[in-house]
Amino acid sequence: MSDVKIAVIYYSATGTNYQMAVEAERAAQNAGAATRLRRVPELAPKEAIASNPAWKSHTEATGHVQLATLDDLDWADGIIFSVPTRFGNMAAQMKQFLDTAGPLWGQGKLVNKTVTAMSSAANPHGGQEATLLSLYTMMFHWGAIVVAPGYTSEKVYAAGGNPYGTTATAGDKVSPEVLAAVGHQAERLVNVTRRLISAPAMSGGR
Repeated sequence: MSDVKIAVIYYSATGTNYQMAVEAERAAQNAGAATRLRRVPELAPKEAIASNPAWKSHTEATGHVQLATLDDLDWADGIIFSVPTRFGNMAAQMKQFLDTAGPLWGQGKLVNKTVTAMSSAANPHGGQEATLLSLYTMMFHWGAIVVAPGYTSEKVYAAGGNPYGTTATAGDKVSPEVLAAVGHQAERLVNVTRRLISAPAMSGGR
C-alpha cells in the first residue's frame, strides 16, 4: 500500500500542461505514491474553444480525465499543479478552482500539505516564473509547504534552470529534457512528503 498520496491537478488548453501532468503522475507512482490526475473545469465558452483547432482537439481528447474537486485537495498529502501562463499569472481556470478551496482552508485542512508547481508559455520568457510565484503566494496563505525543485539535479539545468518549477515553451510536444525535469520535481515532492508525514506530528493542521 502506498504511504504517500499525491494529487496532480492541471489546466491545459492545447496539451502542454497535460503532458507535464501525465509525466508528473507517472514519476510520482514510480516513487511509490498513490495518485490522482485531475483537470480543473474549463471556463471558456464553447465558441472560443471551437475557434482554435488545437484547443478543440485537446479538449475532446482529454474529456475522460476526471474533474478536480475539493475532495482531491483534502485527500492528498502533496499536490502537483501544472498551469499555463496568462499575462504573467496563472490561467483563470486554475485560479477559479483554487478560489473555491475556502471551506477547506477555513477548517485547517490545507495546512502542512506539500505543493509544487509547473508552468508553460508561448515563448521562453513569457512570465512562467511570475505564474509560479503567484501560485505559491496562495499556498503560503494555505499554510502549505512549498517544495520547489531548486537546483537539486542536473535535469533542472538541462530543462532551462528554473528553480521555482519546471517550465515549458508551449508546442506540439514537450521536450524530453523538460519531461525529465518534471519527473525529478515530482519524485522530489514524493520523497519530501514521505519524510514529513513519517516525522513526529507537526503543530497545527493535519
